[in-house]
This record gives sequence, structure tokens and C-alpha cells, in this order.
Amino acid sequence: MEKINPITISGVKEIEKKKLVGFRVVSEDMAGYSKEIPKASMLLDRRKGEIKNLVEPVKLIGAFKVAETFNEDDGYWVCYEVESFEDIPDGIPEEKYAVLHFRGHASEIFRVYEHLHQWIDETGYKRSPEKWTLEIYSKWTENEDHVDLCDPIY
Repeated sequence: MEKINPITISGVKEIEKKKLVGFRVVSEDMAGYSKEIPKASMLLDRRKGEIKNLVEPVKLIGAFKVAETFNEDDGYWVCYEVESFEDIPDGIPEEKYAVLHFRGHASEIFRVYEHLHQWIDETGYKRSPEKWTLEIYSKWTENEDHVDLCDPIY
């Protein structure tokens, strides 16, 4: 069995509405996402000087919906949060999230969600796969990431 770095379930948090600006990554499979998301993240980081009204220029946010709703929502969004924007769709509304803090390589994140989903089931919450799931990075490098995995619940 592969070693997964230590994880910490932070519990349940209300996360305020977010206005996000970034790139959309769409792939046919998980292998494509694991290849393209880091490229999009690095490109976005290089271009963050072009984004006005950044809230925290070091905090990258990934957003996706587990359940498919509309084609325009499909994929994984690599973003920065902004205070305001024009001519861009509304941000992600305030939601209740189960939060797991993960420290390790981004390639391990897909497997770590199983731990978060198990905790949600054990504590009596229900997942909301039609709402936006967030991955909030406080550190993004090629070797190790620090990320809060935020799964929408009710």
C-alpha cells in the first residue's frame, strides 16, 4: 500500500461567497487532469500580475463540481480570489463545507478525498455534489502542497 502523507480533518466550516478568476481545465480522464492542472496553475501564477483586485496573491484556489450540471461548469477551475470584477459570471456562493487539511504532493489528492467522504458519512452529514468543491492552496510547489479540501455538505 502506498504511503499517504498525514491528513487532518478540520471539521465543518462556513466559507463565504467567493469571486474567482482563472483558467478552466477540461480533460477526458484523471491522468489528463493530473498533467494539465499543474501547468494551468503555473501559467496562472505567472500571469497573476494581470489580475486586478487580488485578495491573496499567494492563495491559489481550485474549484469543480462532482456532479455534472451544465457543460460550462464541467472541468476544473484554477483560480485566484478577487475582491471585485466586471464582465465575469458571479462567484461561488457561501456554502457549508467539510474541510480536510492535506500536506503532500498534488498527485495524492484524488485518493485523500476518500478519507474526507468517509468522515462526512460517519458524522451524519450528506455531500452536495452538485455544488462547487474547493481546493484552497496555501502553498503550491512542485514537491509539496498545503491544501484545504472543501467538500460541500448539508
